[in-house]
Amino acid sequence: MNASLRLFVIGRHALRTGGLIGCLAVGAGLAGCANPFAPAPLDKASAAAPEITALAHSNKPFPTFAQIPAAPSDVRADRAWGKAAAELEAQSAELSRATAPGTWSLNGTSSFAQKAQADAGPGVTGPESTTADTEAFAKQARARATPPPPPKK
Repeated sequence: MNASLRLFVIGRHALRTGGLIGCLAVGAGLAGCANPFAPAPLDKASAAAPEITALAHSNKPFPTFAQIPAAPSDVRADRAWGKAAAELEAQSAELSRATAPGTWSLNGTSSFAQKAQADAGPGVTGPESTTADTEAFAKQARARATPPPPPKK
């Protein structure tokens, strides 16, 4: 029976907490006054405004469950999808093994180069140009590519 009276007194912090909760309750109540079903404002200058207005004010019937199309019958079964996915994973692993580092080299490329030169045709023996027209074009391109001198200050 000797309990402290301060245990039964409402302190300032309790009043502040109660006030905060009250403000939140009033705010939530006022937020409920907003109408989510009110029509959204429409930009009258928009090119689509007349069509949107016509569609919004047209009186069309709602679709019924009878209008839902039947499930397609030409879709493969779930197990077939799984099998196709497993095959794709196996092909991916095989490709990774075939192209892993150390499974190929750049040795023996001379035969490839000889074949490419043969396919290119006769007279192509190197990067040097052998015609005067090509040299004239290259000289003209180099002259055009020379940057102008910097501006004088």
